[in-house]
Amino acid sequence: STAMCSCVRSSRALSPVLLPRLLLPQAGSRSASRGLWTSPHCMAVSGDPQLLPLPSQARVVICGGGVVGTSVAYHLAKLGWTDIVLLEQGRLGAGTTRLCAGIVSVAKPISIECQMANYSNSLYQQLEEETGVKTGYVKTGSLCLAQNQDRFISLKRLASRLKVMGINCNIIKPKEVAKLHPLINIHDLVGALHLPADAVVSPPDVNHALAVAAAGQGVQILERTSVQQVLLEKGQVMAVETDRGSIECEYFVNCAGQWAYELGQASEMKVSIPLHGCEHFYLLTKPLQEPLPSSMPVVIDMDGRIYARPWQGGLLSGGFEKNPKPIFTEGRNQLEIQNMQEDWDHFEPMLSALLRRMPSLESAEIHQLVNCPESFTPDMRCLMGETPGVSGYYVLAGMNSSGLAFAGGAGKYLAEWMTYGYPTANVWPLDIKRFGNLQSSRTFLRHRVMEVMPLLYELKVPRWDFQTGRQLRTSPLYDRLDTQGARWMEKHGFERPKYFVPPGKDLLSLDQSKTFYKPDWFDIVGAEVKCCKEAVCVIDMSSFTKFELTSTSDQALDLLQHLCANDLDVPVGHIVHTGMLNERGGYENDCSVVRLSKNSFFIISPTDQQVHCWSWIKKHMPNDPHLHLEDVSWKYTALNLIGPRAMDVLAELSYVSMTPDHFPSMFCKEMSVGYANGIRVMSMTHTGEPGFMLYIPIEYALHVYNEVMSVGQKYGIRNAGYYALRSLRIEKFFAFWGQDLDTFTTPLECGREFRVKFDKDTDFLGREALLQQRQDGVSRRFVMLVLEDHDTELDLWPWWGEPIYCNGQLAGATTSSAYSYTLERHVCLGFVSPPPGPDGLPTPITPDFINRGDYEVDIAGQRYPAKAKLYPFSSLFTQQKRRKEDMEFSNLQGK
Repeated sequence: STAMCSCVRSSRALSPVLLPRLLLPQAGSRSASRGLWTSPHCMAVSGDPQLLPLPSQARVVICGGGVVGTSVAYHLAKLGWTDIVLLEQGRLGAGTTRLCAGIVSVAKPISIECQMANYSNSLYQQLEEETGVKTGYVKTGSLCLAQNQDRFISLKRLASRLKVMGINCNIIKPKEVAKLHPLINIHDLVGALHLPADAVVSPPDVNHALAVAAAGQGVQILERTSVQQVLLEKGQVMAVETDRGSIECEYFVNCAGQWAYELGQASEMKVSIPLHGCEHFYLLTKPLQEPLPSSMPVVIDMDGRIYARPWQGGLLSGGFEKNPKPIFTEGRNQLEIQNMQEDWDHFEPMLSALLRRMPSLESAEIHQLVNCPESFTPDMRCLMGETPGVSGYYVLAGMNSSGLAFAGGAGKYLAEWMTYGYPTANVWPLDIKRFGNLQSSRTFLRHRVMEVMPLLYELKVPRWDFQTGRQLRTSPLYDRLDTQGARWMEKHGFERPKYFVPPGKDLLSLDQSKTFYKPDWFDIVGAEVKCCKEAVCVIDMSSFTKFELTSTSDQALDLLQHLCANDLDVPVGHIVHTGMLNERGGYENDCSVVRLSKNSFFIISPTDQQVHCWSWIKKHMPNDPHLHLEDVSWKYTALNLIGPRAMDVLAELSYVSMTPDHFPSMFCKEMSVGYANGIRVMSMTHTGEPGFMLYIPIEYALHVYNEVMSVGQKYGIRNAGYYALRSLRIEKFFAFWGQDLDTFTTPLECGREFRVKFDKDTDFLGREALLQQRQDGVSRRFVMLVLEDHDTELDLWPWWGEPIYCNGQLAGATTSSAYSYTLERHVCLGFVSPPPGPDGLPTPITPDFINRGDYEVDIAGQRYPAKAKLYPFSSLFTQQKRRKEDMEFSNLQGK
């Protein structure tokens, strides 16, 4: 590596190198002398005081002229929007877009991101034909390399998922890698994923093409115009204030990238946009002695933490280091992002990894080390959608170094969202409402992005957890549970116990256990499940979202009857499990509602629904001073007592009979437990097992927990965590929102028709869509699959997202899975559909299709037979037990 490294050392002394041609607009994009846009619709001149006049009003104002902002403008115009103004504080595409590496790959961690990247690829391919602007599009394909078996497994799992989406990909051997890319050193590789359709482009030219196309549709594009704040009235966007005056508007889209956080804070009512910048480095070489063809595949070596692509006969290579450098977030002090300071010492590990992977580059000459800012979010997923609390304020930002790959698809989905009220795909994993204000602390964001950036290329095994930003929201029982061996996971900033390590176990090995196979916590969770089945367990479920809706008359009931599919006009004390549906009949929320009094309701929702559910209810609430919604999540600690002895524990603590005769299922009573009064005790467990939920005013939490554990000793009580809860709910065929249910899933598709008030003459959101679906028949169904011929000890485990095959044909994918300790087999939940009809339209699904099909679940490329059911395997539980007893009996006979 001496030639390259000496070049690195000498490069510090080199005179400043001009920015590479790739990173500047190509000839013809702008007038070379004056920097003019060639489109007559956007004649703002860089550096020219004669700027276009600022319009006094528009329907929508987009802030940010990078590839994300121009994509939103392009797609809105395509959907028929007029009166669109796009504002850029500097020159178009002069921010992060100008310094982007230009790789468009579909190798992304979650399906919605794969879909967005796949659409972007198609869009960029046809933009040149549409606009006449060259975009530098070259279909190179890409190679994702694996240096170890775990990485290889993760690539096989990704390949299975991509095939579900119809994306061409192949798992290949190291020798085939060498054929596709002769520079790659394959001696330490175990295999790779080849994606033939991946591409590279020139990002500024894609940006230019999108802008030209948008301008051709009437979009006004104004450069050198800074947005200072968004003006609101009664929680609605009214105008945008710039350094050149104000523009009245109905909609505002924040595509400000690096500055999106600060711009959100500058609104009259602060908008939380949790992202933070880090420095991102990549290297450019001069053309190699034997110039690298432009069609050479992109290389993504995640184990080496680097990527590389062909660039003008040489190479562009960057990566995601373990020790990233966070940067400024305030004082939009750079109108145009410049190449920041070189740091060769910081880049050295990535340079070494590149030379290990491509040793022949030792003699290559370096052109430049580029250092540009990238913005990252707390969970490595971009931020998209309408902000909670401010109507008409949309966001598309926080691209986590994949802005170019996502921009086309993300712009399309956001434009659909603004046009129809929803996008045409399930974008919940990207919805900005998955975060609340609690994730907007500067310190939290700074610490979290330092973890997030390295994680982009880290091997993520199932159920990994973030290490930073922890212990932000905790139950009053946190310290007690922690000293008893709790291992923690985080959801929406809330600490929740996964399982409890018994005394004497090796804690260190458990914490470091990373595998796609049987995990080290298997026996621990099994013991907790057994205790839930045979005795009593207590699970701290304080993280659940909790609202109270009250009114002076019938307003609360009327609102819930409109929002909820199930009937809420029930006697006081009854619990109703219901979905809140959208107009398409899909689940916006899945919740339990308790009627506390005639005009008061207690609403319990999943943890990560706190912001989304609140904004959904608020959006549909009439402006009535007699109707009040309060978030009481912080007021109550929730304890779940699961198991046949739960009633004995509570009976002793309350001196009240807790048997089903006196306390029927799905019923709520306010009662005393120990010395504490006003405890809401509910006869449900969220798992299908017998037991109770206790909602305890927070000041009594420790007392009630201590009393429960003390009295429970004689009944074999123990703590349990969410992994046990997950196993129990999946074997009972309970669907969870955000995992199994989403905004496109209807009650009819998941066997919940009995929870829809069709027989009542009550109009509720989604009613018409469900009636139509009931008439036409559903084309997919939620099913339970029990794996057969699957060895829990030796075979790869299903986790989620595995393809489901029926009679050899792709039929769907799993949404969640768990090991059933009762059945002693793996259970997967997911949706299946029959093949489309001859006309290509969806075919109604029948029970016969499900019951008679030969099912298989594909785990990392290997298919395992499975038995499909529309109902829980309750009969199998007894069969399993009987079979076990028979075996024991025959063993005794043998002795």
